[in-house]
Amino acid sequence: MNDSRFSVQDKVTLVSGGSRGIGRALAAGYHQAGARVVITGRDEATLQETAAKIGSEDRPVETRVCDVADVGAVQRMVDDVHDKFGSIDVLLNVAGVNIRQPAMDFTEEQFDFVVDINLKGAFFVAQRVGKHMAEQGRGSIINVDSLNTYAPLKNVLPYAMSKGGVVMMTRGLAVELGPHGVRVNTIAPGFILTDLTQKLWSDPTMRDWGETNTPLGRLGEAEDLVGAALFLASEAAAFMTGQVVRVDGGFTAGLNWPIPDSGGQ
Repeated sequence: MNDSRFSVQDKVTLVSGGSRGIGRALAAGYHQAGARVVITGRDEATLQETAAKIGSEDRPVETRVCDVADVGAVQRMVDDVHDKFGSIDVLLNVAGVNIRQPAMDFTEEQFDFVVDINLKGAFFVAQRVGKHMAEQGRGSIINVDSLNTYAPLKNVLPYAMSKGGVVMMTRGLAVELGPHGVRVNTIAPGFILTDLTQKLWSDPTMRDWGETNTPLGRLGEAEDLVGAALFLASEAAAFMTGQVVRVDGGFTAGLNWPIPDSGGQ
């Protein structure tokens, strides 16, 4: 980049949930921008495949197998990355899961599965990374919440609850870590096409609804989030912390109702 204020060159960047979907796109975007990237996930084969595709011979993407719902595994993984590189400059806290079904049908096991990864896991990853960042006196934590933190969508209530917690976590950590030179923000994506959502958006009724209610007239791609993520980690965002940055094509800007363009009463 010509303007160094927007640079993440050589920043050690840990991407939780970086093997697929949004995490993979962010990891690829950071690597292309010159960062030193480490991706984590639960499946080693998927991690290795992703690292091979988005890395390069002169700057390989490293991998760490880690289930963020396992606090002990999180602590060991974060400490290992810190010891290897000497610092962690950026955390992209992306790992997340969802189950789509009515709230009345959730079992305790299903509820715990969603919340343990999306909220508990996100907290303990941010906590461990935040401790190292506070000691080094700098760092940027970027969480990922959801359109559901604007208004909960039907049949994904535990997911919406977990992401609502991520917003409060972001603000609380911003307050506590700010005096130590650490900034904490979150990106709230709109409807993003990924491998996990392709089936949902392949339904013509769903696709038409999503595109009609997004002012920019299309669903998002995971790559649409890269610019915001780079900005939040850069010096250009040096006075931003505790904020939710919505990258949703304008979905939350207003309600798109079927009134004729000519107006009327």
